[in-house]
Amino acid sequence: MKFFYDLHIHSDLSPCGEKEMTPNNIVNMAKLKGLDIIAVTDHNTTANHPAIQRVASYSGMHVIPGLEITSKEDVHLLAYFRQFSDARIIGDIIYANLPDIKNNTRIFGEQNIYDENDHVIGSLDKLLINATTFSIAEIIQMVKDRNGIVIPAHVEKKAYGIIGVLGFIPPDYGFRYVEVHNRLYANKFLDSYKKVFSSDAHRLSDISEPVNYLECNGYEDFLQQLKL
Repeated sequence: MKFFYDLHIHSDLSPCGEKEMTPNNIVNMAKLKGLDIIAVTDHNTTANHPAIQRVASYSGMHVIPGLEITSKEDVHLLAYFRQFSDARIIGDIIYANLPDIKNNTRIFGEQNIYDENDHVIGSLDKLLINATTFSIAEIIQMVKDRNGIVIPAHVEKKAYGIIGVLGFIPPDYGFRYVEVHNRLYANKFLDSYKKVFSSDAHRLSDISEPVNYLECNGYEDFLQQLKL
């Protein structure tokens, strides 16, 4: 059975996310497009996951708790968890270790937290697109300790992609998967890794069509294939 997914979506909480990226809009657009599983991976926080999860529970959509972490090397890493309680702990640690630089809403937009009815119930003050103080190796270990996995994000990008920043993928990091945004991208450093293809959606139209999938026997099998 094919489970169609998009595991890299940003809500309005991320500075890069458009105002339209509210919990209901994200879940309903994913449903309309025929997806089975999504992950909302905001930059360095999980604060909008509870609302996303509640909305998804009404529609039958599966949501994997996650976030996109910026390491101190300026590499973007996608962290995924089985339980939101683990994701929240890591998200809180990462946010606490961001630079104490306040978001300038005139430049970057608001960093809004929503409830399940798409009402704004708060915001985060620190600019979320900054890098945390933790290294790639430290982030991998932190996430592993909370039963999660790390996948390097959009590896083909020169900015924030692990190959563009480091020049290669150190094998001792132990990655099983890498995320590739451009299906046509080829690089010898990717030969030993499985690939996931997600949208890195910042607006509703970016969310993936039902083209990316894993062959699995259900949601549990999907997670096991990711080694979650």
